[in-house]
Amino acid sequence: MTEQPTNAINPEKLLLSKWTATKPCNKEKHFFVTRFIRNEQEAIVECILEVVVSHREFALDWHLLKDASSWLQGKSALTALN
Repeated sequence: MTEQPTNAINPEKLLLSKWTATKPCNKEKHFFVTRFIRNEQEAIVECILEVVVSHREFALDWHLLKDASSWLQGKSALTALN
């Protein structure tokens, strides 16, 4: 059984981090984290991603960013798929 690659993430350091979707939807593939949604215990449960080109925003469970087969992290990610 092949193990899925994962991104090491500290949720408290996600703010303004850059991400690239490996499977773009609607030609939107470059994103950055603009803010968080927290639960009653102040733990981060979702992050708000903004599309670099269109500035559209959407909420995403931050744990999904750990899946390196779906998300690439960092500045180099912005050019990796071009």
